[in-house]
Amino acid sequence: MTEAIPICVVLMPVLAYSLGAVPFGLLLCLVVKGVDIRERGSRNIGATNAGRVCGIPFFVAAFALDFLKGLAPVLAGGLLLEDFGPGLPAAWMMILYGACAILGHTFPVYLRLKGGKAVATSFGVFVGLAPVAAGIAFGVWLVLFVASRYVSLASMAGAVAAPLVYAARHRGALGPDHWPILAFAVIVAVLVVVRHRANIKRLLAGTESRVAFHKKG
Repeated sequence: MTEAIPICVVLMPVLAYSLGAVPFGLLLCLVVKGVDIRERGSRNIGATNAGRVCGIPFFVAAFALDFLKGLAPVLAGGLLLEDFGPGLPAAWMMILYGACAILGHTFPVYLRLKGGKAVATSFGVFVGLAPVAAGIAFGVWLVLFVASRYVSLASMAGAVAAPLVYAARHRGALGPDHWPILAFAVIVAVLVVVRHRANIKRLLAGTESRVAFHKKG
């Protein structure tokens, strides 16, 4: 069993990145509708543009798949820890695999590093790392989205809320397994905000589009 540890350490990050790099929103619209969403709407490959261009079912499917490709590597990290024992640090393994999935989605090798904004994939990763804090952050996203119909604003607020909620939940009890997750959540929040910099400019200018998904699937 111990001989397999180096193989897992090397291969799992590569597999996590490879899975994260799969552009599900783009593929769904191409295969089912014959539409390249890189040429429509916001031209982004993510779930929001898939829904905007092809309909609500495509948003739901793309979001779910992008979410799962973030969650699956984190859960794999936990399973590997169970197999190989406490010698492998749980938080660091799970963060490593989750980070690779996020990097894959954001900078996919299949699309010349032109990827999405990492919201759904980051949500999947954080659900695996801290499900309660992730659930509260999703609540922030949902409330702000319903109130404003700006996916970009809601996504940035949810991303920023995640580390704040996590820190509040573990206030005064941040152990060696908590600090890495908190630091990672902060880094992901910064990444999400940076990836939305064009949206921020449009929000400030009052030109950001509100969500109006087509009803036809």
